[in-house]
Amino acid sequence: MTQSSLYTGPRMGLRFGRRRRLFGLAALLLGLAVSVVLHWDERLYFYLTRQMHVTGQDLANRWLPAYRVAIDAKPVEGIARNLSAITYDADLDRLLGVINGGPTQIVALSKTGELLERYPLEGFGDIEGLTYMGGGRVAVSDERTQQVSIFQLPALPRTIDISEAKFFSLGIALNGNKGFEGVTYDAAGDRMFIVKERDPRQLYEVDGVAASLDGHLQLAVRDRTDWITSQVFATDLSDIHFDAATGHLILLSDESRLVMELSDDGRMLSYRSLNGLLSDLQRSAPQPEGVTIDNDGTLYVVSEPNLFYSFRRGEG
Repeated sequence: MTQSSLYTGPRMGLRFGRRRRLFGLAALLLGLAVSVVLHWDERLYFYLTRQMHVTGQDLANRWLPAYRVAIDAKPVEGIARNLSAITYDADLDRLLGVINGGPTQIVALSKTGELLERYPLEGFGDIEGLTYMGGGRVAVSDERTQQVSIFQLPALPRTIDISEAKFFSLGIALNGNKGFEGVTYDAAGDRMFIVKERDPRQLYEVDGVAASLDGHLQLAVRDRTDWITSQVFATDLSDIHFDAATGHLILLSDESRLVMELSDDGRMLSYRSLNGLLSDLQRSAPQPEGVTIDNDGTLYVVSEPNLFYSFRRGEG
């Protein structure tokens, strides 16, 4: 018995040693796979090569690393849940958001996150995206049908019926609850950008929107998906904003908790995190769904269920 014990002991030790090495190798491979899926490797490379070496041109962009939190996760009183999408109404210097669970509504918010007005929507579907086009006109995107509806906000709050809207539909790669997630409008160029959330992530540019509404049918759709495929290290896209001051696109990712700046030719320029461990937020934004920038350059983000954030640019 003693000899048998002495004989099998080293063999058992060798087996346990091999198992530990196999477990270690498996953990390493799993970690590498996760980093690739979540784009951590691309994010780290971009940080080391770009965001640690600030140039004058970077500072002329939005340069999101310079933005510091001013309002951190403020609950919007009067909204319990399902706050999704946000846009800036430059005519009335206010923010507009969407509530897309229960009664679908457009809500007007102050720039400090107070609820001002409600515009119930009747007959609309799964509204996720919202953009202000100017002159009281707004556009909303339906995630499931991939339809964009455009209508006038009334001077006084009231219910808006779908019959008051004009719409166009792309219906590209329909995928249930992973369809059009964000929409934004470039008034000077009369073009709209639309993002599809995931599976796959997609970006489209639609030219001639306002002109078509005025009776001149001249819509042109351009697929800009290669911009995000090659440059955007996020697993999904939850909103988009066209920044008129720079001509750049601001993209938001819910899953990756990132705000990203893309140039007018699709190059990644900068990003900032909405993760509490990697930013100046006290806690990670739970489900960031909307992003916009006002005329003063203040950045706004809303997160489900009802959280409001604002960020102002510092010196660097």
